[in-house]
Order: sequence, then structure tokens, then C-alpha cells
Amino acid sequence: MLLPKKMKYRKTFRRRGQFGGKTKGNDRVCFGSYGLKAMTMSEVTSRQIEAARRSMTRYIKRGGKIWIRIFPHTPVTRKGAEVPMGSGKGTVDHYAFRVKPGMILFELDGVPEPVAREAMRLAGHKLPVKTKFVTQETI
Repeated sequence: MLLPKKMKYRKTFRRRGQFGGKTKGNDRVCFGSYGLKAMTMSEVTSRQIEAARRSMTRYIKRGGKIWIRIFPHTPVTRKGAEVPMGSGKGTVDHYAFRVKPGMILFELDGVPEPVAREAMRLAGHKLPVKTKFVTQETI
């Protein structure tokens, strides 16, 4: 699973009100020929990224090359079960990445388009966002 090696602060604020709009960058297919583009907004965890990556790798039978364009660097905290209110913020449970509409999540190259389309479709089912298959010519 993906997680940061080192962080300046172990726990961060949630930034619930400042999470709107479309992506500013990361909206073009840069490395491969095909991409998986997010159409909605959500938080994608490191487990979901890994599940999508594994489903793509298995479908293309370890052929071609996959680029993961997102990295989960935001810590998400949880308090333990049956812990009373108060007594501070909980411990870090997992890491997530805030995905905005228009962002390219994965890229793929070295396989035919029908294979890439199906691999991206399988990966999209593992993610909490609606996705769209794009090619370099589409954008």
C-alpha cells in the first residue's frame, strides 16, 4: 500500500469546507496513451488505489506499463470503538487523496485499446468516484 515515508505533522485538519471545484492540474494524459479520469469528487484511500492497480495489472497479464498519478498523503484519523467523547484527536487510521473532477488517476501504455478500456473499467469499479476512459487524442 502507498503511504508517505515521512511527514512534517502526523495529523492534519480535515478541510471539509474547502474541497470543491474542478482540478487545477493533472488533467491531461502525459505518460501513457490511455487514462482513467475522475468525473466526481471523493477521497480515495491507499487500499482503493492498490486494489485498482492490482485489477489492471492482472487483466493486462503484467504487460504494458501503468502509471499511478495520485498519491495518498492526507492522514485520516479514527478513534477506537467505545471511546468516550473528548480526550483529543484519534490515531492515524489510513491515508487518502482528495480527488477532484477532471483529474487523471491512472495511465496505461503498451496494450491495445480494447484491453486498456476493459482494464480501466475494472479499475474504476474499485474506486469511490465515477470515472471515464480517455485517450491522448480525446483531451
